[in-house]
Amino acid sequence: MNDGQPFVDYYSILQVSPNCDARALEAAYRLLAKMYHPDHAETANVTKFNEVIVAYKALRRPDKRAEYDLLYTEKTGFRFSANDELDGEKTAYDDADAHSKILLFLYKRRRENAQDAGVGRYFVQKMLNCSDEHFEFHIWYLKAKKLIETTEQGTLAITIEGVDHVIAVSQTIMREKLLIGRTIDP
Repeated sequence: MNDGQPFVDYYSILQVSPNCDARALEAAYRLLAKMYHPDHAETANVTKFNEVIVAYKALRRPDKRAEYDLLYTEKTGFRFSANDELDGEKTAYDDADAHSKILLFLYKRRRENAQDAGVGRYFVQKMLNCSDEHFEFHIWYLKAKKLIETTEQGTLAITIEGVDHVIAVSQTIMREKLLIGRTIDP
């Protein structure tokens, strides 16, 4: 991987911890590629954009990343550890993922049966496969944000705000995929 070229810290370019998971790596890449993209007038920077693409290409495949990590350890002395990630970051990321799953589940139910969109709490919790305590946290959060509600029958249903949220997130993800798809060769 070195090929006689000077060492480049791809983790620094992507502004992530060397212990980050694949999702964090991709999220950082998407954010930076979008920021430095030549079409983004306020923050366009072709040099940094190209560096971000090269760094992501070097780290996105597990086999290439493992190879790079050996070189990274040799050059920086960094010791990789599965426990180096902050528990709070992982927990918050997992919670955000659970919230998205709940909203998408309830969104699909609302689309299939707009007049009777409620789903029993048991089925939602089973879909998430989480503890009662974690489930209550997710429901509390989504209700407080007014993204879901409890129906008169005691079931959970997505609200208008929840539908708008799911649509807005979906549109953002689609735009990012299209933008990034134009910049990465297969």
